[in-house]
Amino acid sequence: MNSGQLAEQQARTYLEQQGLTFVDANVRYPFGEIDLIMRQQDVWVFVEVKFRSSNQFGGALNALTSKQITRIRLAAEHYLQRQKLNPPCRFDVIAMNIDEINWLQGCF
Repeated sequence: MNSGQLAEQQARTYLEQQGLTFVDANVRYPFGEIDLIMRQQDVWVFVEVKFRSSNQFGGALNALTSKQITRIRLAAEHYLQRQKLNPPCRFDVIAMNIDEINWLQGCF
């Protein structure tokens, strides 16, 4: 398991401990990818997991680009269309460094 996969597993466990329910992971389309799909009651939560081994260059919190945000949003829309769903949803980021997890809810 590489560091990205390990970070995603840790993020999933963390979110489950916060009361969210796991739906799917590593949903890939040619135009984008979703790391984790969770549910918090009736809200579907699309989660981008960012891991950095150090805080150099802004750490994990500054690792998400506007291009990535666009790709994640497209992938989420496609996922919901394929599942024939129209739930309330939000986009969260789990930013992880070696010693901390930051959960940013509804950040894009």
